[in-house]
Amino acid sequence: MLANQNLSRARLLGKHRWPKAYLCRTVTNDLKPLQQFDVRNKVITITGGARDLGLEMATQLSEAGAHVYCLDRLDCPQPEVPFSQIRHSSLGGSLHYRKVDVVDAQSVNKVISSIAEHHERLDGLVAAAGITRAEAALKHSPEDLETVINVNFSGAFNSAAATARQMLKFKTSGSILLVASIIIQLGKNLAQEWGPVHADGSGGIRVNNLCPGHVYTPMANRTMQDKPGAKEVWEQENMLGRIAKPQEFRGVALFLMSNASSFMTGSTVVVDGGHTAW
Repeated sequence: MLANQNLSRARLLGKHRWPKAYLCRTVTNDLKPLQQFDVRNKVITITGGARDLGLEMATQLSEAGAHVYCLDRLDCPQPEVPFSQIRHSSLGGSLHYRKVDVVDAQSVNKVISSIAEHHERLDGLVAAAGITRAEAALKHSPEDLETVINVNFSGAFNSAAATARQMLKFKTSGSILLVASIIIQLGKNLAQEWGPVHADGSGGIRVNNLCPGHVYTPMANRTMQDKPGAKEVWEQENMLGRIAKPQEFRGVALFLMSNASSFMTGSTVVVDGGHTAW
């Protein structure tokens, strides 16, 4: 293997013998690793951003310099502390809140359009809005199922479509992250459709999925309270033997919203403590 690597390197360099110092200096200047994660002045919306996973991602991105708009159906975010502390970050970022129900496509379009118009750009979306039902499958009523599908699937599509319209309008090659395993195929289809760059400069929109496994959220906490032993079962189902904290997904959001993931689309990022790796 090592011999083959050396042979390939020799063929690449041909007869040129570049000094090692020159090669190292060139690579270092070209990579600029920290700049790849630069999200300063990017405009990003996050659905389900009133609390937990969505709010943690929003906090990270705003602290890193992005203008972040949290969208949720709650009257106010819970807790409100991050909004008062990070109204304007030291890197120029800001954190805002807009009340909207992702199931209402018209309202979602209106809110996201107003944000894009204000900044004359839209760079990213994290679709983290989602709900679940703790009841057994056979106890789900048709109304319960419809509600879950409307929020988790239709809501994600409404948000992604509204975002893509503005990205195409302002010709910003942005990034969309869908947080839910149920919409993996949707993410792949949207990545294929919105990825190519068109002659007018629009397009180049990346769409990826995030599967977070079990995370401490109000919905998860209610399930653990209603079903004794659920916490222990969830902890035993992954390799790390614990449930994730919302703040552990900050780095993933920063990576996927920045240029560090510029060649990544149609992919699924699994951050589940090894739950699906058994």
